[in-house]
Amino acid sequence: MIKNKINNSKEKLKAEKEELKKEVSNKLTALITAAFGLVAALAWNDTIKTLFVTLFGTADNLWAMLVYALVVTLIAVFVTIKLPKWLSK
Repeated sequence: MIKNKINNSKEKLKAEKEELKKEVSNKLTALITAAFGLVAALAWNDTIKTLFVTLFGTADNLWAMLVYALVVTLIAVFVTIKLPKWLSK
């Protein structure tokens, strides 16, 4: 009776351990992916800023900053809407 309980407990612990390993692996993968996404976003941010400085002059130009913010917002909205559709295909 007690041996059965101990064995059942051991099996439960093994299963929970494996589940925890999978969960940690999944979370770590998600964090690393998010980190690379942030790096890519920052690279694009710098690229787009440089493009707008080239087109509109200095980065202190209010209109250039407004256009930049609007373009980045539109891109973010577009990608946010389209990405789930692309990924589901």
